[in-house]
Amino acid sequence: MAVNSLTLSVVVPVHNEEENLPNVVDELRDTLNRERIPFELVLVNDNSTDGSRGVIEGMMAADERIRTVNRRPPGGFGRAIRSGLDAVKGDIVVICMADCSDDPEDVVAYYRTIEEGYDCVFGSRFIKGSVVRNYPRFKLVCNRVVNKMVQLLFRCPYNDMTNAFKAYRTEVIRDLGQLQASHFNITLELSLGVWNRNYKIAQVPIRWYGRTWGSSKLRLREMGRRYLATLLKMGVDRTLILDDIRAEQQAGKLQNQTATSEPCEATSAA
Repeated sequence: MAVNSLTLSVVVPVHNEEENLPNVVDELRDTLNRERIPFELVLVNDNSTDGSRGVIEGMMAADERIRTVNRRPPGGFGRAIRSGLDAVKGDIVVICMADCSDDPEDVVAYYRTIEEGYDCVFGSRFIKGSVVRNYPRFKLVCNRVVNKMVQLLFRCPYNDMTNAFKAYRTEVIRDLGQLQASHFNITLELSLGVWNRNYKIAQVPIRWYGRTWGSSKLRLREMGRRYLATLLKMGVDRTLILDDIRAEQQAGKLQNQTATSEPCEATSAA
């Protein structure tokens, strides 16, 4: 089997996940090795107070493809994601949770879908073929309400925009510029950012499993105002300055095409 040409970076935000992290990393590594996908794992230690840092350091010593970013306060899921995205070196980046909720087989499916020519892959837990287990009912209801509102406001077909588990070409992430969300609202900043820029997006069914150890870091009441702020910002971008955003995007594409198509200057021996 030939080795795949596109390199993959998997960003895993980590906050007090010492029990889950070894399983997450082992399953990701075994699956990606089996598929012969060249990869790196970027484990972002977001101010953990348990043994997560030691677990990460042990993994790094055993596998050079594992790297870390140790964040200082203030913490926050969005800040951890931003730090991880800044550090990636691969052609494709996948954001994967450290709580065993995401399936490594879906990471492979994301990678294969981008190989087909897509810029981004949005996994959905709520389309035919998806699997969802142990989702707390109240959070599930809130999720569906928020995502339906996003669909209506932004006229987009994707129904799981608040799910962090997605894949992007790294150049797409760079095109978004400086991300600002500090918490779980980064999921909307990323999703709506690429939607506003008209990138080629695929939606695929995924499997999601509720955590078996530890506690969720998502606090719905605290997140309400942050989701609202991100929705307002992305809505303003789409309504008032979308033409400017896409003009700059197109100019960047043309500049890249020109740079790659310019012939090299011929040289000859004296």
